[in-house]
Amino acid sequence: MDDDLNSQLKSLRERIDVLDAQLIALLNQRAAVALEVGEVKKHFNAPVFRPERELQVIARLQEMSDGPLADDHIASIWREIMAASRALEQTISAAFLGPVGTYSEQAMFEYFGHSIAGVPCPSIDEVFRAVEAGAAQYGVVPVENSAEGAVSRTLDLLLSTSLLIGGELALPIHHNLLTVSGTLDGITRVCAHPQALAQCQRWLTANAPHLERKAVSSNAEAARLAVDDPTVAAIAGDRAATHYGLGVVYSMIQDDPHNRTRFVIIGREPTGSSGHDQTSIIVTVKNESGAVFKLLEPLAKHGVLTTRFESRPARSGTWEYYFYIDIEGHRDDAPVAAALDELGRKAAFLKILGSYPVAR
Repeated sequence: MDDDLNSQLKSLRERIDVLDAQLIALLNQRAAVALEVGEVKKHFNAPVFRPERELQVIARLQEMSDGPLADDHIASIWREIMAASRALEQTISAAFLGPVGTYSEQAMFEYFGHSIAGVPCPSIDEVFRAVEAGAAQYGVVPVENSAEGAVSRTLDLLLSTSLLIGGELALPIHHNLLTVSGTLDGITRVCAHPQALAQCQRWLTANAPHLERKAVSSNAEAARLAVDDPTVAAIAGDRAATHYGLGVVYSMIQDDPHNRTRFVIIGREPTGSSGHDQTSIIVTVKNESGAVFKLLEPLAKHGVLTTRFESRPARSGTWEYYFYIDIEGHRDDAPVAAALDELGRKAAFLKILGSYPVAR
């Protein structure tokens, strides 16, 4: 049987070898052209990473493809190709909520590809500080979860920072219960980020009600604690389980099977229009009758669709609020520009956080 199998596979494998040789030659040609692009960018002091351009490349290739590769496969392959080409020009760094093994690190790799220098930070505050101080060119921070809502600390920091949002990513969140032994024998408490504990509370109540629940700075930190203490279980993802060598007691323990976290990419450079963009703003209005209507009126007047509307107390003691709004379109699009101009004249405060390609 093995002889028959190898005989039938031989010609197919030889065809793959020929195609691989053609692919590597073409990839090297592509990399050489990318280096020429890099030299032109240096001359004009243009940024190495242009997310809108990379998404346009991927979208064009997806439209050209007749299969059998799916759109997700094409996106994954070309993201890594473009990341490797970027690395030939310059090593790009991105700060994320650490330590190694967090969903923030996974989001960083999903967005930038693996040819990037990750800078793990102990808190969301430190991610912002690292980018503001120049220790990293970009930052990856969670902004909202489909089950638990907005990440308040990120919203507060977006209000005060000079950084811009340049991209976003929606990451499926699959939580596992992890221990050193791969069982719950001797386990007395479970550690995780507060959001993860909240996202798994029904499962924990039903399946492990005896475990004390302790919030820590990140799920990867919980995994590290589980390695050091055989009485601790951690809630974390597959990346943390592999990195810290922990066994999976139960997988997919999140209460919502479609649980997703939206991350935004922060940096100093504005992002150009990709054709499928959104703009994030923060706005405050006077505390008076019809204030929220006046807030939304310029958007409706110019046909600009609101996709997200979140409020945060202004902490001024006067019952005033900051409104975090996502709208369809790029700030350079004529309807969006007109709506923002009118809104800026009516609002007590307006801050444009950035325009960037919508996550697909």
